[in-house]
Amino acid sequence: MPENRTEVTAAGIARFAAVGRAAVSNWRRRHTDFPKPVGGTDTSPVFDLAEVEQWLRHQGKLDQVPLRERVWQQVEQDPGGAATALRLVGAVLLLHDRPAPWRQLLTADDRRLGGELPDLLAEALRTRLGEDHPVAVPDGPGLTERLALVRGCAELANELGADQAYEFLIGRHLESGPRQYTLTPAPLSDLMADLAGPADLVLDPACGFGGLLRSPGPAGTVVGQEADPDLAALTALRLALHTDASVRIRVGDSLRADAHTGLRADAVLCHPPFNERAWGHEELAYDPRWEYGLPPRTESELAWVQHALAHLRDNGSAVLLMPPATASRRSGRRIRADLLRRGALPAGVAPPFGIPLHLWVLRRPGAAAPQPQQLLVVNVADRTEGQDRLPWPELRSTVLEAWHAFDRDGCAPDQPGVCRTVSLVDLLDDDVDVTPARHLPPQAPGTGAAGLDGIHHQLTDALRRAGELAPTAGPQGAPAHWAMTNLGELARTGALLMRAGGAGAGPVGSPPVLTEHDIVTGGAPSGVLPEGEPEDPVLVQAGDVVVPVLGQGATTRVIDGATAGAVLGRNVYLLRPDPAVLDPWFLAGFLRGTANNRQASSFTSSASRLDVRRLQVPRLPPSDQRRYGERFRAVAAFEEASRLAAGLGELLVQGLYDGLTDGSASPP
Repeated sequence: MPENRTEVTAAGIARFAAVGRAAVSNWRRRHTDFPKPVGGTDTSPVFDLAEVEQWLRHQGKLDQVPLRERVWQQVEQDPGGAATALRLVGAVLLLHDRPAPWRQLLTADDRRLGGELPDLLAEALRTRLGEDHPVAVPDGPGLTERLALVRGCAELANELGADQAYEFLIGRHLESGPRQYTLTPAPLSDLMADLAGPADLVLDPACGFGGLLRSPGPAGTVVGQEADPDLAALTALRLALHTDASVRIRVGDSLRADAHTGLRADAVLCHPPFNERAWGHEELAYDPRWEYGLPPRTESELAWVQHALAHLRDNGSAVLLMPPATASRRSGRRIRADLLRRGALPAGVAPPFGIPLHLWVLRRPGAAAPQPQQLLVVNVADRTEGQDRLPWPELRSTVLEAWHAFDRDGCAPDQPGVCRTVSLVDLLDDDVDVTPARHLPPQAPGTGAAGLDGIHHQLTDALRRAGELAPTAGPQGAPAHWAMTNLGELARTGALLMRAGGAGAGPVGSPPVLTEHDIVTGGAPSGVLPEGEPEDPVLVQAGDVVVPVLGQGATTRVIDGATAGAVLGRNVYLLRPDPAVLDPWFLAGFLRGTANNRQASSFTSSASRLDVRRLQVPRLPPSDQRRYGERFRAVAAFEEASRLAAGLGELLVQGLYDGLTDGSASPP
């Protein structure tokens, strides 16, 4: 590669030009003067960034490449790899708040900058990360050839702030890297920190990218250990830029080579690796950390539990994210029993977010602490689906209120299907199963005579309304012979806009995502954007028609005011008709035709995929479109009423079964 040339992928071009990848493909196909690839493969070519930038400016498609994209391209194309570049970037960003001499040095010539920078970086790293830190940055010639990156990241820090500049680059590294890192969702990290409570010294013995150590409130020291040296270095820098606390990150396997022997933390937060067989069972057989029993070879999670407890001060708290099987495997029942008897496992929580994981709240019993006789179990995993769907702030409050009451009083108010305190007498059986759902069977809405009467009245009203809305078939007609057009042609002529969904990522609090399931069931948008760098999602508007492309049936939905503003999910297409040309209800209705869907679908053994562009509608004048549209709107209203009646009928049936079997209702 020629010196000083920065390469960029098609995805990178799309990002800094603020277009989709398809637009870049179209430019390459339609413009013979588009820069030729300088490397990569036929399917994944790379281009010279300077040539692409010049072409985009000449075409009027770009004023200039955003600074963040320039810096990211330098990181991505670093000869030592992105991790090497990010170590240097993080160390340089630690200097961002230094006084004038550092800023003056940035404007000096390369010889002076390259000569003085190593000592500045070494001193900044020692100050923030301690003497035995894991960050090795390029020095000598390796630093000299990266001075453009040094100046670029300093400029980016001026634009975004040092913390946000590093978060942007780390986020891009996570997106582009071939490795799949295990990340803990930020809301879940915050909940874990809240359950652990205020702490001056916080430890994460499997810290990964440091998400859990970023969540606690004010802490004097955050301590972590990570087996991957590159990951440990990036995490140390990320934490040093994010917090004013003292940061101490070390490299190594916490179970086999504990770098913090003797440390006693106020709180331990951990998302350990799951289902590890080679965690050191034989070599650690007599380790003093196994105070509650030698973890079985297949129960590495119970080794992490005891490692966390061994690093807590008396009455300190730990919160670990655990696979559900750890709560019930027979191989671990003796350790679970001892944890319960000695008060080291006071609570188990099944959190929301649609992830099949549990939170174990642990506590190191103090010498004079009374032995608890109960376990708090909380299950809010089921509250994110169905009739009792609740927003995250309410679910978080439910968990924390139950835990704080239990922590204060030794018990918490029972909430059927949500939380209760379970006596140890009921737990210490042959299974010692601490799965929250086992002790909290979900209560069907309407359980009890009064609740069932309420559902009965709602069902009666729904059935009456469905009967009133049931449309008649109308007079018999002859088979239609309309002139037809497909959606692809309508999109080309501008009669409608066609967009494919792809939820992307966004910060906590982003609009909800309208999923395939929501469209099929007629429900409100229920999806959540994964946390990450905000992208430009497709937002639905009133009057849009949305169409799922996977499945075995024809489904469409016309967006109303209540759903407008949601993000279009994956495997869903948006059709935005020009109201002067196409009536949305006319469009949605004709797309529901079985024959129409069959001719536009490709079939596999289990499902079909719809080619939306091949769907057809008749060429009818606006007056006829509106006439059909009103009829289709009436059919959709009947469908919604029927769906509501069916759902209430299912609730009434299950409520009767539950009420009759648990005694809350009795035969007349």
